[in-house]
Amino acid sequence: MAIRIAVVLRDRCQPRKCSHECYKYCPPVRNGVMVVEFPDKGGKGAKPTISEDMCVGCGICVHKCPMGAIKIIQLPDELEGELIHQFGENGFRLFRLPCPRSGAVIGLLGPNGIGKTTIFSILSGAMVPNLGELEAEPSWDRVLEKYAGTELNNYLKKVAGESIRTSVKPQYVDKIPAVHKGRVKELLRSIDQQGHFDDVVARLDISGCLDRDLANLSGGELQRVAISATMLKDADIYFFDEPSSYLDIFQRLKIAKVIESLAKDKLVMIVEHDLAVLDFLASEVHLLYGDQGAYGIVAHPRPVRSAINTHLGGFMREENVRFRDTAIVFEPKPPREDFERHVMVTIPRLSKRYTGFTLDIMGGDIHKGEVIGIVGPNATGKTTFVRMLGGHETPDLGTVDWKLSVSYKPQYIKPDFEGTVEMLINMTLGAMADDMFYKAEIERPLDLMAMFQRDVVALSGGELQRLSIGLCLARDADLYLLDEPSAYLDAEQRMVASKTIRRVMEKRKCPAFVVDHDVYFIDMVSDSLMVFSGKPSVSGVGEGPFDLRTGMNRFLKDVDVTFRRDGETNRPRINKEGSRLDRVQKSSGEYYYAEKTAE
Repeated sequence: MAIRIAVVLRDRCQPRKCSHECYKYCPPVRNGVMVVEFPDKGGKGAKPTISEDMCVGCGICVHKCPMGAIKIIQLPDELEGELIHQFGENGFRLFRLPCPRSGAVIGLLGPNGIGKTTIFSILSGAMVPNLGELEAEPSWDRVLEKYAGTELNNYLKKVAGESIRTSVKPQYVDKIPAVHKGRVKELLRSIDQQGHFDDVVARLDISGCLDRDLANLSGGELQRVAISATMLKDADIYFFDEPSSYLDIFQRLKIAKVIESLAKDKLVMIVEHDLAVLDFLASEVHLLYGDQGAYGIVAHPRPVRSAINTHLGGFMREENVRFRDTAIVFEPKPPREDFERHVMVTIPRLSKRYTGFTLDIMGGDIHKGEVIGIVGPNATGKTTFVRMLGGHETPDLGTVDWKLSVSYKPQYIKPDFEGTVEMLINMTLGAMADDMFYKAEIERPLDLMAMFQRDVVALSGGELQRLSIGLCLARDADLYLLDEPSAYLDAEQRMVASKTIRRVMEKRKCPAFVVDHDVYFIDMVSDSLMVFSGKPSVSGVGEGPFDLRTGMNRFLKDVDVTFRRDGETNRPRINKEGSRLDRVQKSSGEYYYAEKTAE
């Protein structure tokens, strides 16, 4: 198979902070043309360029670059002519586009930084792809010529002619208050183009926050308001970028049903990293693979079950492409049955009273090295409980006087540090930043080194999350508290993060509490569960820890959802409400750890 060379310079390229290692180790002249050229009068952030025609792909510069900024890509000839967009010379490349289809929810599944948001920008008309022609002005005419005679041409022709109306829900809903001010009701009323305000408000259960200011909403409330605003626009195609972040499992299924109903007479595309929700919602899925920040390739569509199983396996049989070294494996029943349960400390009975809200914790035992998942509806006190354990909230009844050192990762992360990631890590961890355990078990799996030269304030949501998890786990503590660590992580990063948390707790013999709403994440990270119930924003009750089977059955019975096990991968799959399996499992009281089923 013929190979051609492509070169990508990542954002971490800092020519003014290094000694031009790529220049030193690259043969400087071929046929009179410089392979590496540095801008003579480049301002701050000016980067060198590497000639792809001259580069032979020896890879020496890749290994010598102190910033890890250079990526040499060997692209097969079969991708010739498939380039859709390139972000400048030596920039990120996107190959192929998915095609929206009526009557179905089309999903995109792949790592962060692989081109999913770029696809949304192109298909919504916010960006004109350049087809890799960097010298020419991007033109829809060239794009339409490229796709002449295809179904995608018919769609893009409408985009180019501005005859298709689009509505996009952004990925980072926590940034909405910085853009829009005022009360929720005023925002949604101004957007409503179809007269569906009352219906959408009722279906997404946001009546309780209509009179509140956007700046005072929680993450889950902001997410539902953003979905509501997207649906209220009169559009032909709706794009939802990570619609489940900050929502509990009940809310995730509710919005999944609402989005699914749109697809009956509209075009719908989603990006979703909660695989259980994606499985429940989408009909077809395009896998994206490649190298984060370097290039992304859109695979041909697959039925949703096949796509997710292929993603977990890391190998596309039809394309003969392996995009991950190891498969992601789910246990068919609760893991670590041989877990040695040595009680370390006991949670006392606790109560907290706010105006209009009460929280009661029943108390229970915590064991050494145990990871305790915390599940339950939003606004029932999970974060308040974790903050009480960490000393950030004082109980009104009962005391937390363990005298344990605590490491806490909050739910909402504010990047307010002025400096690079490397500076923050060194300042926070001190000598621990050079510890071999930290480097092998935390820094390397979470890929923190790739962010070292980036400014903290410039990190994406997923990068901030990985950094926060890493800093939390790196601290020397007796107890670890992580609130929604899966938010903004892609599906693969969630699996890596869950294994990292478990491994660190097992080796340090320390317990951890993990609040999260991703059932796959909770399934992989937890040894036991605390279950919260009650009436959201009115009252909450925290019980446990329970063993996994008991905890999951209690939790899912409250939200009236059952899961089955996939016959091929053992991964949890949501049963359709009222289906035969749903009825059988409910009657037997086995809501989660049921036997795997043939599909």
